[in-house]
Amino acid sequence: MTTSQRRITYIILALAAAVISGVVGGLFVALTHDLPQIRALETFKPAAVTRIYSADKELLAELFTQKRVPVPLHMIPNYLKKAIIATEDRQFYEHAGVDLRGILRAIIRDIRVGEFVEGASTITQQLARTLFLSPRKSIMRKLKEAFLAFQIERRYTKDEILKLYLNQVYFGSGAYGVEAAARTFFGKPVSELTLDECALTAGMPKSPSRYSPLVDKSLALKRRAVVLKQMVRNHMITREEFMAAKSSPLNLADSPNISMKAPYFVAHVQKILEKEFGGTRLYRTGLTVYTTLNYEMQKAAEKAVAKGLEQLAVRMQKHGPSTLARLPLQGTSWQGSPQAALVSLDARQGAILAMVGGKDFKESPFNRATMARRQPGSAFKPLVYACATENGFAQNHVIWDAPVVFKGAKEGVDWAPENFSGKFRGEMILRQALAVSQNIPAVKLLNKLGSSVAVQWAYRMGIESPLQSNLSLVLGTSEVTLLELTSAYAVFPNGGVWAKPFAILEVLDRGGRSIWRARPQMRTVVSPETSAVMTDMLQAVVQAGTGRAAKSIGRPLAGKTGTTDSYRDALFIGFSPTVVAGVWVGLDNYGKLGDKETGARAALPIWIDFMEEVLAGRPYHDFSLPEGVVKVRIDVESGLLASEDCPNATTAVFKKGTEPKKYCKHASGTRLGGL
Repeated sequence: MTTSQRRITYIILALAAAVISGVVGGLFVALTHDLPQIRALETFKPAAVTRIYSADKELLAELFTQKRVPVPLHMIPNYLKKAIIATEDRQFYEHAGVDLRGILRAIIRDIRVGEFVEGASTITQQLARTLFLSPRKSIMRKLKEAFLAFQIERRYTKDEILKLYLNQVYFGSGAYGVEAAARTFFGKPVSELTLDECALTAGMPKSPSRYSPLVDKSLALKRRAVVLKQMVRNHMITREEFMAAKSSPLNLADSPNISMKAPYFVAHVQKILEKEFGGTRLYRTGLTVYTTLNYEMQKAAEKAVAKGLEQLAVRMQKHGPSTLARLPLQGTSWQGSPQAALVSLDARQGAILAMVGGKDFKESPFNRATMARRQPGSAFKPLVYACATENGFAQNHVIWDAPVVFKGAKEGVDWAPENFSGKFRGEMILRQALAVSQNIPAVKLLNKLGSSVAVQWAYRMGIESPLQSNLSLVLGTSEVTLLELTSAYAVFPNGGVWAKPFAILEVLDRGGRSIWRARPQMRTVVSPETSAVMTDMLQAVVQAGTGRAAKSIGRPLAGKTGTTDSYRDALFIGFSPTVVAGVWVGLDNYGKLGDKETGARAALPIWIDFMEEVLAGRPYHDFSLPEGVVKVRIDVESGLLASEDCPNATTAVFKKGTEPKKYCKHASGTRLGGL
């Protein structure tokens, strides 16, 4: 190599070294220029209060950090320390702060799916993460988190890191640190926690908004079992200790938020806020949150639910089903007590106007309006009828209501559906079949459409729960939440447009600046003509069908009852031109409500009391009709145009061109062809 060649090589190497140094230096600056001081971990800063308001400016709740009381490591039970390590970071005492293989594995998976979805954080990284206000996941944040974790490991011993983590980590419900968590959830100091309580506590940091027992006791217990299983697998507890702790009852302290107004709704909003902003920002930076709730409507909802449950409890006490023993009317905390849920939406945009998730939030914070999946019974039928209407079936189409057997329809076994009444009516038009809720015509209609088509249609209308593609679908055998079913009904008064339910209007920071605003999500799912026909058919339910008790309100209303096998669930979903409301009544243990406790008897009275108060004093509105439909008088039995002497005439809505052209002749028994 000549001298000139060596010089060129040295220059290239020098330039390469400079570039590499620049890149490394730039990356270092990018990673560290906004990193907080490590010592901030050891200090407690008083938190500002986050306030949640209704849309009509009623203060619903104040959220804040429970007083953080740092405790030394020796005051924390060994069970809790072991449970945290078993659950969050089994290699805690071996690694240098970062799980490099885990990070690489997570990044590869995130690249494959096209978004940041997986973490892979050590306890040290989680401790570092508490310094970041934003919970949003990103590659850069992950790198900063890892860099800070290395710094923490250099400055502190493993036991000091564990102590800092246990005194800083967020456990949900505003509780930071194990002492605050112990007092919030169990009403006692952390040093007194038992093994089962330690396991429950250790399971919460993974997802405080989901695993908090003040949010969902059932899910918290499942998470506790997972933690205990990890502990026994890692030889931290014996098999006997595992079995005893797993079967231990859940003894919680009184909820710290029981004085809040609209508690089920506030808990629902908290969950959304924690996901969007993270616990640190929500509980410590003093946000102002304006929600969609109408507080006057909320009070009406709570009053209606309380009254309906009291009346039901009296009936159950007097004529209760054999599966229940003596039922106390008040103060019961066992699952044999009847529960109810109510949710109301603005039909135009999907804003949640009122929400009741159960009889008593203090007794059971589980939200049956948003979290419970239950069978809707016949309340599911309108979704299938809407599919049929969109696919060319007019409401005067005739179906034969008579015994039928579907070969291999139920898991390969023949199935003979039955009507609730046990009676058959012969030829029926769709309008009448829906109004009186006959099952066999509905099943025949679904058979004509195809169950898989109806499943996709229901998803399109806002159902998110898994649905079974079989003929019993139309009878409401697939479980759904009350909120998603109510939002599906809102399509009808909204001209065929589905609006995703939402609870928060705007969030302001401590300085009053808007940092988040609602963006209503809408999509057209059926034609305006189909929604008008369905609204008309559901009005028939109120005028002459299973929902006729609602006629007492004296307003244009539509809706549908629902009752499941053995009277385990009772529902009524209905709407005015502007307000949609759904009511569910049942037992948490899936017990029977009692003989004849149908949707019309157990749920509809609650709906009527609520809507009566909501609509009182409001302007009178009728359902609007699009240009593509016509109203004609028909005979409800034959579906033909009603003659002057027709005794069973009613006005019905049809898509233009599908209305009947012939007049009925009762003497001749004229009928249309059916399924």
